[in-house]
Amino acid sequence: MTDETVPSDIPTPRMLSWARNSTIYRLERRMMTEKQLFGAISRKAKEKFEDISEAQLKAVADAAVKFAYDNMALDDGAYAEISTRSAVRGGKSKRVIGQKLVAKGVSSDKVEAALGEANDLYAATIFARKRAFGPFRRVELDDKRKAKELSAFARNGFSFEIGRKVFEMSFEDAEEVIFAGR
Repeated sequence: MTDETVPSDIPTPRMLSWARNSTIYRLERRMMTEKQLFGAISRKAKEKFEDISEAQLKAVADAAVKFAYDNMALDDGAYAEISTRSAVRGGKSKRVIGQKLVAKGVSSDKVEAALGEANDLYAATIFARKRAFGPFRRVELDDKRKAKELSAFARNGFSFEIGRKVFEMSFEDAEEVIFAGR
C-alpha cells in the first residue's frame, strides 16, 4: 500500500464543501435537530465517498453541524418549541411529544422547557374532536363505545383524569376550551 491509498483522518476540502452544501440543502427544506443533521450527513457521506474513513466521516458530520450553528440555522430549543406547539394543535399529549423529541435527540432540559407551555386539556379536546369522541360524539354511547374512547385517550398519552374530563364535557365547554387555547 502506498501513502496515497491510506485514508487520512482529516477530510478533504471536497468533502467539507459537500458537507456545507448538503447542510444548506437539508436545512432549507425542513428544521432538524443536531442529531438528525449529524445522522443525515453521516449516512449520505458514506454513500457519496466510498473510501471515507470513520474519523473523516465524524469530522465531516461535525463540520456540517458546526456550519449550521455558525449560521444560526440549527437550534434544538426552537425546534422543540415549534414541534410542541404544532403537536398540541394536532391533539398530541405532552407525554407523546416529549418521547418524540427525545428520540430526535433534543436534550431533556429543552424538552421540559418546550413542554412547559403545552396544555394537555386543549390537546385532548382537539384529539376528541378529530376522533369524534366525548362531546363531539355522533353515535349513541354504550359501554363498548365508552371503553373504546377512554382507552384511546390513554393510548395517546393522556392521563385518565384528562380523558375523563374531556369525555364528560358538553359540546359548548369543549368549544370554549378549543377557542381559549388558540
